[in-house]
Amino acid sequence: MDDKLLPFLYGVGAVVSIAWLHKAVYGPKDPIPAVIGSHGLISSFTAAYHFLHHPMEVVQQGYDQYRDGVFRVPRLFRWDYIVTGPKRIAEVGSASDDVLSFYQGAADSIQGKYTVGQEILDNPYHQLTVRTSLTRNLGRRFPEVRDEIVCSFDEVLSLQGEDWKMVPVLPSIMQIVARTSNRLFVGLPLCRNMEYLVLNIQNTIEVVQRAQRLALFPNFLKPLAAPFIVTREKRLRQMLKFVGPIIEERIAKEDELGADYPDKPNDVISWLLELAKGPGRIPPPIAARILSINMAAIHTSSMALTHALFDLTTYPEYVQPMREEAERVIKEEGWTKAALNSMHKIDSFVRESQRLRGNGPVTMLRKVIHPDGFKFSDGVVIPFGSFLTVSANPVHYDPTIYERADVFDGFRFSKLREEMALESDERVFNRQVVSTGIDHLVFGHGKHACPGRFFAATELKAMLAHVLLTYDVKAEVEGVRPPDYTTGMIAMPNPQAGIWIRKRR
Repeated sequence: MDDKLLPFLYGVGAVVSIAWLHKAVYGPKDPIPAVIGSHGLISSFTAAYHFLHHPMEVVQQGYDQYRDGVFRVPRLFRWDYIVTGPKRIAEVGSASDDVLSFYQGAADSIQGKYTVGQEILDNPYHQLTVRTSLTRNLGRRFPEVRDEIVCSFDEVLSLQGEDWKMVPVLPSIMQIVARTSNRLFVGLPLCRNMEYLVLNIQNTIEVVQRAQRLALFPNFLKPLAAPFIVTREKRLRQMLKFVGPIIEERIAKEDELGADYPDKPNDVISWLLELAKGPGRIPPPIAARILSINMAAIHTSSMALTHALFDLTTYPEYVQPMREEAERVIKEEGWTKAALNSMHKIDSFVRESQRLRGNGPVTMLRKVIHPDGFKFSDGVVIPFGSFLTVSANPVHYDPTIYERADVFDGFRFSKLREEMALESDERVFNRQVVSTGIDHLVFGHGKHACPGRFFAATELKAMLAHVLLTYDVKAEVEGVRPPDYTTGMIAMPNPQAGIWIRKRR
Protein backbone atom coordinates (compact mmCIF):
# COMPACT_ATOMS: atom_id res chain seq x y z
CA MET A 1 0.00 0.00 0.00
CA ASP A 2 1.06 3.60 -0.65
CA ASP A 3 2.54 5.46 2.34
CA LYS A 4 0.07 8.26 1.64
CA LEU A 5 -2.67 5.97 2.94
CA LEU A 6 -1.60 6.46 6.55
CA PRO A 7 -2.78 10.12 6.83
CA PHE A 8 -6.04 9.03 5.22
CA LEU A 9 -6.48 6.34 7.88
CA TYR A 10 -5.84 8.93 10.61
CA GLY A 11 -8.57 11.06 9.04
CA VAL A 12 -11.01 8.16 9.01
CA GLY A 13 -10.13 7.48 12.63
CA ALA A 14 -10.92 11.08 13.57
CA VAL A 15 -14.34 10.86 11.89
CA VAL A 16 -15.06 7.56 13.64
CA SER A 17 -14.07 9.01 17.01
CA ILE A 18 -16.49 11.91 16.56
CA ALA A 19 -19.25 9.50 15.57
CA TRP A 20 -18.47 7.30 18.55
CA LEU A 21 -18.55 10.24 20.94
CA HIS A 22 -21.91 11.33 19.53
CA LYS A 23 -23.33 7.85 20.13
CA ALA A 24 -21.76 7.65 23.59
CA VAL A 25 -23.12 11.02 24.66
CA TYR A 26 -26.64 10.65 23.30
CA GLY A 27 -27.00 6.90 23.77
CA PRO A 28 -27.97 5.12 27.02
CA LYS A 29 -26.77 6.99 30.07
CA ASP A 30 -24.01 5.43 32.15
CA PRO A 31 -24.63 5.71 35.91
CA ILE A 32 -20.90 6.06 36.58
CA PRO A 33 -19.98 9.75 36.52
CA ALA A 34 -17.77 11.21 33.81
CA VAL A 35 -14.91 13.50 34.70
CA ILE A 36 -15.79 17.19 34.41
CA GLY A 37 -16.03 18.50 30.84
CA SER A 38 -17.23 15.35 29.08
CA HIS A 39 -21.03 15.60 29.15
CA GLY A 40 -21.71 17.10 25.71
CA LEU A 41 -20.65 16.18 22.18
CA ILE A 42 -18.10 18.98 21.75
CA SER A 43 -16.94 18.85 25.35
CA SER A 44 -16.56 15.05 25.12
CA PHE A 45 -14.33 15.31 22.07
CA THR A 46 -12.37 18.14 23.69
CA ALA A 47 -12.03 16.12 26.90
CA ALA A 48 -10.81 13.06 25.00
CA TYR A 49 -8.18 15.18 23.27
CA HIS A 50 -7.26 16.86 26.56
CA PHE A 51 -6.94 13.50 28.30
CA LEU A 52 -4.67 12.26 25.52
CA HIS A 53 -2.23 15.11 26.19
CA HIS A 54 -2.79 15.79 29.93
CA PRO A 55 -3.67 12.44 31.55
CA MET A 56 -2.00 13.28 34.88
CA GLU A 57 -4.18 16.35 35.38
CA VAL A 58 -7.41 14.63 34.34
CA VAL A 59 -6.87 11.59 36.59
CA GLN A 60 -5.97 13.84 39.53
CA GLN A 61 -9.12 15.87 38.88
CA GLY A 62 -11.26 12.72 38.91
CA TYR A 63 -9.47 11.39 41.99
CA ASP A 64 -10.16 14.59 43.92
CA GLN A 65 -13.80 14.72 42.85
CA TYR A 66 -14.74 11.04 43.18
CA ARG A 67 -12.65 9.91 46.14
CA ASP A 68 -13.21 6.22 47.00
CA GLY A 69 -15.37 5.81 43.91
CA VAL A 70 -15.25 5.17 40.18
CA PHE A 71 -15.25 7.73 37.40
CA ARG A 72 -14.83 7.50 33.66
CA VAL A 73 -12.81 9.40 31.11
CA PRO A 74 -13.35 9.54 27.34
CA ARG A 75 -10.69 8.00 25.15
CA LEU A 76 -10.85 8.38 21.39
CA PHE A 77 -13.03 5.31 20.88
CA ARG A 78 -14.25 4.23 24.31
CA TRP A 79 -14.77 5.17 27.92
CA ASP A 80 -12.14 4.05 30.42
CA TYR A 81 -13.20 3.50 34.03
CA ILE A 82 -10.79 4.58 36.76
CA VAL A 83 -10.98 3.24 40.30
CA THR A 84 -10.02 5.09 43.47
CA GLY A 85 -9.90 4.08 47.12
CA PRO A 86 -8.10 1.24 48.92
CA LYS A 87 -11.07 -1.13 49.06
CA ARG A 88 -11.77 -0.94 45.34
CA ILE A 89 -8.08 -1.23 44.44
CA ALA A 90 -7.87 -4.41 46.51
CA GLU A 91 -10.96 -5.81 44.78
CA VAL A 92 -9.46 -5.19 41.35
CA GLY A 93 -6.19 -6.80 42.42
CA SER A 94 -7.91 -9.97 43.63
CA ALA A 95 -10.58 -10.25 40.91
CA SER A 96 -11.03 -13.57 39.12
CA ASP A 97 -9.35 -13.90 35.73
CA ASP A 98 -12.64 -14.94 34.12
CA VAL A 99 -14.12 -11.58 35.13
CA LEU A 100 -11.24 -9.10 34.83
CA SER A 101 -8.57 -10.05 32.31
CA PHE A 102 -5.05 -8.91 33.11
CA TYR A 103 -3.72 -10.31 29.83
CA GLN A 104 -6.26 -8.54 27.62
CA GLY A 105 -5.57 -5.33 29.50
CA ALA A 106 -1.82 -5.72 29.01
CA ALA A 107 -2.35 -6.53 25.33
CA ASP A 108 -4.32 -3.32 24.87
CA SER A 109 -1.70 -1.18 26.61
CA ILE A 110 1.01 -2.20 24.13
CA GLN A 111 -1.31 -3.06 21.21
CA GLY A 112 0.18 -6.51 21.60
CA LYS A 113 -1.57 -8.21 18.68
CA TYR A 114 0.54 -6.06 16.39
CA THR A 115 3.66 -5.19 18.43
CA VAL A 116 4.52 -8.59 19.97
CA GLY A 117 2.26 -11.05 18.15
CA GLN A 118 -0.95 -12.96 18.89
CA GLU A 119 0.84 -16.22 19.77
CA ILE A 120 2.59 -14.58 22.72
CA LEU A 121 -0.70 -13.09 23.91
CA ASP A 122 -2.51 -16.43 23.67
CA ASN A 123 0.18 -18.36 25.56
CA PRO A 124 2.26 -16.02 27.77
CA TYR A 125 4.28 -18.76 29.43
CA HIS A 126 7.39 -16.56 29.33
CA GLN A 127 5.88 -14.69 32.29
CA LEU A 128 5.95 -17.94 34.26
CA THR A 129 9.63 -18.26 33.33
CA VAL A 130 10.28 -14.82 34.81
CA ARG A 131 8.20 -15.48 37.92
CA THR A 132 9.80 -18.87 38.70
CA SER A 133 13.08 -19.78 37.03
CA LEU A 134 14.52 -16.27 36.77
CA THR A 135 13.58 -15.34 40.34
CA ARG A 136 14.88 -18.64 41.78
CA ASN A 137 18.24 -18.28 40.06
CA LEU A 138 18.96 -14.66 41.05
CA GLY A 139 21.12 -15.62 44.05
CA ARG A 140 23.05 -18.32 42.22
CA ARG A 141 23.84 -16.09 39.26
CA PHE A 142 24.33 -12.82 41.13
CA PRO A 143 28.16 -12.96 40.78
CA GLU A 144 27.68 -12.76 37.00
CA VAL A 145 25.22 -9.87 37.41
CA ARG A 146 27.72 -8.07 39.60
CA ASP A 147 30.53 -8.69 37.09
CA GLU A 148 28.45 -7.28 34.23
CA ILE A 149 27.47 -4.21 36.26
CA VAL A 150 31.14 -3.41 36.87
CA CYS A 151 32.18 -4.00 33.26
CA SER A 152 29.22 -2.23 31.65
CA PHE A 153 29.44 0.92 33.80
CA ASP A 154 33.15 1.12 33.11
CA GLU A 155 32.83 0.67 29.35
CA VAL A 156 29.62 2.66 28.76
CA LEU A 157 30.63 5.67 30.86
CA SER A 158 34.23 5.53 29.59
CA LEU A 159 35.59 7.95 32.20
CA GLN A 160 39.14 9.23 31.97
CA GLY A 161 41.14 9.89 35.12
CA GLU A 162 39.38 11.98 37.76
CA ASP A 163 37.80 14.51 35.41
CA TRP A 164 34.08 15.27 35.55
CA LYS A 165 32.09 14.12 32.51
CA MET A 166 28.57 15.07 31.44
CA VAL A 167 26.71 11.79 30.83
CA PRO A 168 23.30 11.50 29.10
CA VAL A 169 21.60 9.38 31.73
CA LEU A 170 18.74 7.47 30.08
CA PRO A 171 20.61 6.35 26.92
CA SER A 172 23.61 5.27 29.02
CA ILE A 173 21.51 3.43 31.59
CA MET A 174 19.56 1.61 28.87
CA GLN A 175 22.84 0.19 27.55
CA ILE A 176 23.96 -0.84 31.03
CA VAL A 177 20.62 -2.43 31.91
CA ALA A 178 20.47 -4.24 28.57
CA ARG A 179 23.94 -5.69 29.10
CA THR A 180 23.35 -6.69 32.70
CA SER A 181 19.94 -8.23 32.01
CA ASN A 182 21.23 -10.21 29.06
CA ARG A 183 24.10 -11.60 31.11
CA LEU A 184 21.28 -13.53 32.79
CA PHE A 185 19.15 -14.00 29.69
CA VAL A 186 21.68 -15.21 27.11
CA GLY A 187 25.10 -14.99 28.81
CA LEU A 188 28.53 -14.22 27.40
CA PRO A 189 29.57 -13.26 24.78
CA LEU A 190 26.20 -12.28 23.28
CA CYS A 191 25.29 -9.96 26.16
CA ARG A 192 28.19 -7.70 25.10
CA ASN A 193 27.45 -7.75 21.39
CA MET A 194 26.63 -4.11 20.59
CA GLU A 195 24.44 -4.94 17.59
CA TYR A 196 22.39 -7.34 19.71
CA LEU A 197 22.03 -4.76 22.49
CA VAL A 198 21.01 -1.99 20.11
CA LEU A 199 18.37 -4.30 18.64
CA ASN A 200 16.79 -4.92 22.04
CA ILE A 201 16.94 -1.25 23.06
CA GLN A 202 15.41 -0.11 19.78
CA ASN A 203 12.69 -2.74 20.03
CA THR A 204 11.84 -1.58 23.56
CA ILE A 205 11.49 2.04 22.44
CA GLU A 206 9.56 1.14 19.30
CA VAL A 207 6.99 -1.06 21.04
CA VAL A 208 6.11 1.75 23.46
CA GLN A 209 6.02 4.50 20.86
CA ARG A 210 4.26 2.59 18.10
CA ALA A 211 1.64 1.19 20.43
CA GLN A 212 0.66 4.77 21.21
CA ARG A 213 0.34 5.55 17.51
CA LEU A 214 -1.80 2.47 16.86
CA ALA A 215 -4.08 3.42 19.74
CA LEU A 216 -5.11 6.50 17.72
CA PHE A 217 -6.97 4.24 15.25
CA PRO A 218 -10.31 2.48 15.72
CA ASN A 219 -9.99 -1.30 15.92
CA PHE A 220 -11.21 -1.97 12.39
CA LEU A 221 -8.48 0.26 10.92
CA LYS A 222 -5.59 -1.13 12.97
CA PRO A 223 -4.89 -4.08 10.62
CA LEU A 224 -4.52 -1.59 7.77
CA ALA A 225 -2.40 0.88 9.73
CA ALA A 226 -0.16 -1.64 11.55
CA PRO A 227 2.09 -2.54 8.57
CA PHE A 228 3.06 1.13 8.29
CA ILE A 229 3.75 1.51 12.00
CA VAL A 230 5.04 -1.64 13.72
CA THR A 231 8.44 -3.25 13.19
CA ARG A 232 7.80 -6.62 14.85
CA GLU A 233 8.65 -8.87 11.89
CA LYS A 234 11.84 -6.94 11.14
CA ARG A 235 13.01 -7.11 14.75
CA LEU A 236 12.20 -10.81 14.99
CA ARG A 237 14.28 -11.55 11.89
CA GLN A 238 17.18 -9.61 13.43
CA MET A 239 16.82 -11.47 16.74
CA LEU A 240 16.86 -14.83 14.99
CA LYS A 241 20.27 -14.00 13.52
CA PHE A 242 21.66 -13.90 17.05
CA VAL A 243 19.70 -16.51 19.01
CA GLY A 244 18.32 -18.80 16.28
CA PRO A 245 21.48 -20.97 16.01
CA ILE A 246 21.80 -21.10 19.82
CA ILE A 247 18.20 -22.28 20.20
CA GLU A 248 18.63 -24.92 17.48
CA GLU A 249 21.77 -26.23 19.18
CA ARG A 250 20.02 -26.43 22.57
CA ILE A 251 17.05 -28.31 21.10
CA ALA A 252 19.36 -30.76 19.33
CA LYS A 253 21.32 -31.43 22.55
CA GLU A 254 18.14 -32.02 24.55
CA ASP A 255 16.80 -34.39 21.89
CA GLU A 256 20.07 -36.31 21.91
CA LEU A 257 21.15 -36.21 25.56
CA GLY A 258 17.96 -35.48 27.47
CA ALA A 259 16.60 -32.39 29.17
CA ASP A 260 19.29 -32.41 31.90
CA TYR A 261 22.38 -32.90 29.75
CA PRO A 262 25.79 -32.09 31.31
CA ASP A 263 26.83 -28.41 31.46
CA LYS A 264 23.39 -27.26 30.30
CA PRO A 265 23.37 -23.41 30.38
CA ASN A 266 21.30 -21.91 33.17
CA ASP A 267 19.69 -19.05 31.24
CA VAL A 268 16.42 -17.78 29.79
CA ILE A 269 16.78 -19.84 26.62
CA SER A 270 16.96 -23.07 28.64
CA TRP A 271 14.11 -21.97 30.90
CA LEU A 272 11.86 -21.15 27.94
CA LEU A 273 12.61 -24.50 26.30
CA GLU A 274 11.52 -26.26 29.49
CA LEU A 275 8.01 -24.84 28.98
CA ALA A 276 7.79 -24.69 25.18
CA LYS A 277 5.56 -27.37 23.69
CA GLY A 278 4.84 -28.77 20.24
CA PRO A 279 4.97 -26.22 17.39
CA GLY A 280 6.22 -23.57 19.81
CA ARG A 281 9.46 -25.46 20.37
CA ILE A 282 11.28 -23.88 17.42
CA PRO A 283 13.52 -20.78 17.18
CA PRO A 284 11.03 -18.08 16.01
CA PRO A 285 8.54 -18.24 18.93
CA ILE A 286 11.38 -18.62 21.46
CA ALA A 287 13.22 -15.64 19.96
CA ALA A 288 10.02 -13.57 20.07
CA ARG A 289 9.71 -14.27 23.80
CA ILE A 290 13.32 -13.26 24.42
CA LEU A 291 12.50 -9.96 22.70
CA SER A 292 9.44 -9.51 24.93
CA ILE A 293 11.33 -10.32 28.14
CA ASN A 294 14.02 -7.84 27.12
CA MET A 295 11.43 -5.18 26.40
CA ALA A 296 9.93 -5.44 29.88
CA ALA A 297 13.30 -5.63 31.66
CA ILE A 298 14.97 -2.78 29.80
CA HIS A 299 12.00 -0.42 29.99
CA THR A 300 11.21 -0.92 33.69
CA SER A 301 14.73 -0.90 35.13
CA SER A 302 16.11 1.85 32.88
CA MET A 303 13.32 4.25 33.81
CA ALA A 304 13.59 3.48 37.52
CA LEU A 305 17.37 3.80 37.73
CA THR A 306 17.40 7.02 35.70
CA HIS A 307 14.81 8.50 38.04
CA ALA A 308 16.88 7.40 41.03
CA LEU A 309 20.05 9.03 39.65
CA PHE A 310 18.21 12.29 39.01
CA ASP A 311 16.93 12.17 42.59
CA LEU A 312 20.39 11.32 43.92
CA THR A 313 21.96 14.35 42.24
CA THR A 314 19.08 16.64 43.16
CA TYR A 315 19.26 15.62 46.84
CA PRO A 316 22.99 14.98 47.44
CA GLU A 317 22.52 14.81 51.22
CA TYR A 318 21.53 11.15 50.76
CA VAL A 319 24.80 10.14 49.10
CA GLN A 320 27.01 9.74 52.15
CA PRO A 321 24.57 7.82 54.39
CA MET A 322 23.83 5.32 51.60
CA ARG A 323 27.51 5.07 50.67
CA GLU A 324 28.39 4.26 54.28
CA GLU A 325 25.62 1.65 54.41
CA ALA A 326 26.87 -0.03 51.24
CA GLU A 327 30.48 -0.05 52.50
CA ARG A 328 29.46 -1.55 55.84
CA VAL A 329 27.21 -4.24 54.39
CA ILE A 330 29.70 -5.32 51.73
CA LYS A 331 32.50 -5.45 54.28
CA GLU A 332 30.35 -7.73 56.46
CA GLU A 333 28.58 -9.83 53.81
CA GLY A 334 30.36 -9.29 50.49
CA TRP A 335 28.76 -8.62 47.11
CA THR A 336 25.82 -11.06 47.26
CA LYS A 337 22.13 -10.87 46.54
CA ALA A 338 21.48 -11.52 50.24
CA ALA A 339 23.66 -8.53 51.14
CA LEU A 340 21.39 -6.24 49.13
CA ASN A 341 18.56 -7.13 51.51
CA SER A 342 20.56 -5.48 54.30
CA MET A 343 20.86 -2.18 52.42
CA HIS A 344 17.68 -0.69 53.88
CA LYS A 345 18.51 2.93 53.10
CA ILE A 346 19.26 2.18 49.45
CA ASP A 347 16.10 0.10 49.21
CA SER A 348 14.09 2.96 50.71
CA PHE A 349 15.63 5.53 48.38
CA VAL A 350 14.67 3.50 45.30
CA ARG A 351 11.13 2.91 46.62
CA GLU A 352 10.63 6.61 47.36
CA SER A 353 11.91 7.54 43.91
CA GLN A 354 9.41 5.12 42.41
CA ARG A 355 6.60 6.51 44.56
CA LEU A 356 7.07 10.08 43.35
CA ARG A 357 7.98 9.31 39.74
CA GLY A 358 6.03 6.13 39.00
CA ASN A 359 5.11 5.02 35.51
CA GLY A 360 2.08 7.17 34.84
CA PRO A 361 -1.29 8.31 36.18
CA VAL A 362 -2.95 4.87 36.18
CA THR A 363 -1.96 1.23 36.49
CA MET A 364 -3.42 -2.30 36.61
CA LEU A 365 -5.26 -2.08 33.29
CA ARG A 366 -7.89 -4.82 33.04
CA LYS A 367 -10.60 -5.70 30.53
CA VAL A 368 -14.04 -6.76 31.77
CA ILE A 369 -14.69 -10.10 30.05
CA HIS A 370 -17.61 -11.52 32.05
CA PRO A 371 -20.98 -11.03 30.29
CA ASP A 372 -22.48 -9.65 33.49
CA GLY A 373 -19.67 -7.13 33.91
CA PHE A 374 -17.51 -6.61 36.99
CA LYS A 375 -19.41 -5.88 40.20
CA PHE A 376 -17.80 -4.18 43.20
CA SER A 377 -18.86 -5.19 46.69
CA ASP A 378 -21.02 -2.07 47.00
CA GLY A 379 -22.97 -2.93 43.84
CA VAL A 380 -21.27 -0.63 41.32
CA VAL A 381 -21.00 -2.45 37.98
CA ILE A 382 -18.46 -1.90 35.20
CA PRO A 383 -20.03 -3.11 31.92
CA PHE A 384 -18.80 -6.02 29.82
CA GLY A 385 -16.10 -5.14 27.29
CA SER A 386 -14.91 -2.08 29.21
CA PHE A 387 -11.38 -1.30 30.29
CA LEU A 388 -10.76 -0.61 33.97
CA THR A 389 -7.68 0.96 35.57
CA VAL A 390 -6.59 2.06 39.02
CA SER A 391 -5.46 5.59 39.86
CA ALA A 392 -1.77 5.42 40.73
CA ASN A 393 -0.05 8.80 40.73
CA PRO A 394 -2.79 10.48 42.84
CA VAL A 395 -2.47 7.69 45.44
CA HIS A 396 1.28 8.23 45.70
CA TYR A 397 0.78 11.96 46.21
CA ASP A 398 -2.18 11.66 48.59
CA PRO A 399 -1.43 13.58 51.85
CA THR A 400 -3.92 11.38 53.72
CA ILE A 401 -1.73 8.36 52.90
CA TYR A 402 1.78 9.83 53.08
CA GLU A 403 3.00 12.57 55.40
CA ARG A 404 4.34 15.46 53.29
CA ALA A 405 3.40 13.40 50.25
CA ASP A 406 4.82 15.82 47.70
CA VAL A 407 8.25 15.95 49.39
CA PHE A 408 11.06 13.56 48.46
CA ASP A 409 12.06 11.73 51.64
CA GLY A 410 14.65 9.17 50.59
CA PHE A 411 14.63 7.33 53.91
CA ARG A 412 10.84 7.45 54.37
CA PHE A 413 10.46 3.67 54.14
CA SER A 414 13.64 2.66 55.99
CA LYS A 415 12.48 4.78 58.95
CA LEU A 416 9.09 3.07 58.83
CA ARG A 417 10.81 -0.32 58.78
CA GLU A 418 12.93 0.63 61.80
CA GLU A 419 9.85 1.75 63.74
CA MET A 420 7.97 -1.44 62.83
CA ALA A 421 10.93 -3.62 63.78
CA LEU A 422 11.06 -2.01 67.24
CA GLU A 423 7.36 -2.74 67.63
CA SER A 424 7.72 -6.30 66.26
CA ASP A 425 5.24 -5.35 63.57
CA GLU A 426 5.02 -8.13 60.97
CA ARG A 427 4.34 -5.51 58.26
CA VAL A 428 8.01 -4.50 58.34
CA PHE A 429 8.60 -6.37 55.09
CA ASN A 430 5.76 -4.50 53.36
CA ARG A 431 7.98 -1.46 52.92
CA GLN A 432 10.60 -2.99 50.61
CA VAL A 433 11.06 -2.16 46.93
CA VAL A 434 9.49 -5.46 45.88
CA SER A 435 6.45 -5.00 48.13
CA THR A 436 3.21 -3.96 46.49
CA GLY A 437 0.23 -2.47 48.26
CA ILE A 438 -2.88 -0.39 47.80
CA ASP A 439 -0.69 2.61 48.69
CA HIS A 440 2.29 1.77 46.43
CA LEU A 441 1.31 0.68 42.94
CA VAL A 442 4.45 0.98 40.81
CA PHE A 443 4.54 -2.80 40.32
CA GLY A 444 0.77 -3.15 40.39
CA HIS A 445 -0.92 -5.07 43.21
CA GLY A 446 -2.59 -8.41 43.78
CA LYS A 447 -2.10 -11.70 42.02
CA HIS A 448 -0.91 -10.08 38.78
CA ALA A 449 1.72 -7.82 40.35
CA CYS A 450 4.79 -7.52 38.11
CA PRO A 451 6.49 -10.94 38.03
CA GLY A 452 9.86 -9.39 37.21
CA ARG A 453 9.99 -7.02 40.18
CA PHE A 454 12.39 -9.26 42.16
CA PHE A 455 14.92 -9.21 39.34
CA ALA A 456 14.35 -5.48 38.80
CA ALA A 457 14.87 -4.71 42.50
CA THR A 458 18.07 -6.77 42.65
CA GLU A 459 19.42 -5.04 39.56
CA LEU A 460 18.44 -1.54 40.70
CA LYS A 461 19.91 -1.80 44.19
CA ALA A 462 23.12 -3.44 42.98
CA MET A 463 23.60 -0.72 40.36
CA LEU A 464 22.84 2.15 42.73
CA ALA A 465 25.24 0.70 45.33
CA HIS A 466 27.90 0.39 42.63
CA VAL A 467 27.43 4.03 41.61
CA LEU A 468 27.69 5.20 45.22
CA LEU A 469 30.91 3.28 45.86
CA THR A 470 32.60 3.91 42.51
CA TYR A 471 31.63 7.42 41.41
CA ASP A 472 30.94 10.96 42.47
CA VAL A 473 27.83 12.44 40.87
CA LYS A 474 26.23 15.86 40.75
CA ALA A 475 23.32 17.52 38.98
CA GLU A 476 23.75 19.28 35.66
CA VAL A 477 22.33 22.37 37.41
CA GLU A 478 22.73 22.29 41.19
CA GLY A 479 19.44 21.72 42.99
CA VAL A 480 17.44 21.38 39.77
CA ARG A 481 15.86 18.05 38.84
CA PRO A 482 15.25 17.59 35.10
CA PRO A 483 11.49 17.74 34.42
CA ASP A 484 9.88 14.39 33.67
CA TYR A 485 8.51 13.68 30.23
CA THR A 486 4.95 12.45 29.70
CA THR A 487 3.85 10.80 26.49
CA GLY A 488 0.27 9.53 26.43
CA MET A 489 -0.32 7.41 29.53
CA ILE A 490 3.40 6.91 30.17
CA ALA A 491 5.56 9.07 32.43
CA MET A 492 9.30 8.77 32.01
CA PRO A 493 12.51 10.58 32.97
CA ASN A 494 13.75 13.29 30.66
CA PRO A 495 15.55 11.41 27.84
CA GLN A 496 17.80 14.38 26.97
CA ALA A 497 18.94 15.23 30.50
CA GLY A 498 22.36 14.37 31.94
CA ILE A 499 24.37 14.42 35.15
CA TRP A 500 28.03 15.09 35.95
CA ILE A 501 29.96 12.01 36.97
CA ARG A 502 33.57 11.10 37.77
CA LYS A 503 35.46 8.23 39.37
CA ARG A 504 35.94 8.57 43.11
CA ARG A 505 39.39 9.48 44.25
